[in-house]
Amino acid sequence: MRITPETVKQNVADAIREDVGSGDINAALIPPERRARARILTRDDGVLCGTPWANEAIRQIDDSVMATWHRKDGDHVTAGSTILELEGSARSLLTMERTIVNFVQFLSSAATAARRFVEAVTHTDAIILDTRKTIPGLREAQKYAVTTGGAENHRMGLFDAYLLKENHIAAAGSITAAVNAARAQHPDVKLEVEVENDDQLIETIDAGADMALLDNYTPTEMTVAVQLTAGRIPLEASGGITLDDVAAYAETGVDYISIGHLTKNVEPLDLSMRIVAMV
Repeated sequence: MRITPETVKQNVADAIREDVGSGDINAALIPPERRARARILTRDDGVLCGTPWANEAIRQIDDSVMATWHRKDGDHVTAGSTILELEGSARSLLTMERTIVNFVQFLSSAATAARRFVEAVTHTDAIILDTRKTIPGLREAQKYAVTTGGAENHRMGLFDAYLLKENHIAAAGSITAAVNAARAQHPDVKLEVEVENDDQLIETIDAGADMALLDNYTPTEMTVAVQLTAGRIPLEASGGITLDDVAAYAETGVDYISIGHLTKNVEPLDLSMRIVAMV
């Protein structure tokens, strides 16, 4: 996914507004002429992500601060390594510290999780997808992080693709009725139906859906569904799939596996900034 500069600017402006507010009274304790050099280090192994947001935080807080990155987005980082060096006003470094660290550790979380799931299924043709289970206001950022880790994006929101779930089907009257209504409304928009059993899967195929999401199937049930579908439409597995069992699902021959964990369960890299010298 390509992140837009406008999104990054807005994300960072919001973060600075909530953290710095009317001014950093803590950094104001430091003489304004004092300059320093700092390093941001990781205490965890993982996949780096978030450099556009860190660079934008530097630009918005003090664009005279010099930044030297030792890694780029998508790189594997190891515990104890320096990922970024900063030099400039000591006040500015202290003010920007939390904004930079928050974005990088948070987005590295999704990138790292995505990389782990992708690596677990590399012996198959299954593609790992994200979901809409994101933090409000940061969906584009999190979806960027997922692709940085090597997985792919599902739909962005409720506007760019159909995913007809249980409640849509109940309100419409049936899978066929829901599919027909969607085709009449937007015939060229991708249409996926969530199914809970093989009868619903057959109805979804017969109704002309582009794709079916198999919700909470076991790997054994998934294998049967793949054989039943016989390649007529792509299939997506979803529902509580973990790193421990994702390979078993991928080995059924399913085309896609969507993982809410990538963006919902945040396990940030442990990052910290240290002032290493006064200059």
